[in-house]
Amino acid sequence: LIALSIFCDNIDFYRYKPVIIVNYAKTLAAINGIVGFNSNKTNLPSTKLGEYMNEEKNSDLGLLILRVSLGIVFIAHGWLKVFTFGLERGYQVFEAHTIWHINMIPGWFIYPAAFIEWVGGIMLILGIKTRLALPCLAGVAFGAGAVHFENGWNYTSKPDGGWEYGIFLFLCCVALYLTGPGKKTLLK
Repeated sequence: LIALSIFCDNIDFYRYKPVIIVNYAKTLAAINGIVGFNSNKTNLPSTKLGEYMNEEKNSDLGLLILRVSLGIVFIAHGWLKVFTFGLERGYQVFEAHTIWHINMIPGWFIYPAAFIEWVGGIMLILGIKTRLALPCLAGVAFGAGAVHFENGWNYTSKPDGGWEYGIFLFLCCVALYLTGPGKKTLLK
């Protein structure tokens, strides 16, 4: 019946497709010795792994992992600017960076960049006003990628690094902004 339904353009198959698939899954489960079925709508076989595989919970967990790890990365970059390079050295580094051989970034950008990375990173980790923090962080990340465009793709290919890391952080910010922070937040 399944083979005939797949190869034939029979409108009844589409009406009975869920029933056929569930019964097929039950038959395979019985053959493989998997016992126990959930009483949910699909009535698909239950395994220990299957009980923990909930798409909504997993997407919230995935967003939490993305949000917290992105926040940690931005805080680390803010820390690097202030405590590793120092603000005076960071000022000089910012002034030395060019975009396509044009010096477009004033040195004083080190101050708002470090502030945005710290505060925005904390906001991401805690899940507080993430839709406010993410555009600011995306701007900093895009700027970090833009100053490395002329170095090429690979971040480790030249002493000054490539553009992919900054652009990857930018795209992570965009993706998180579009999907939202998930349910595991203090405030949205």
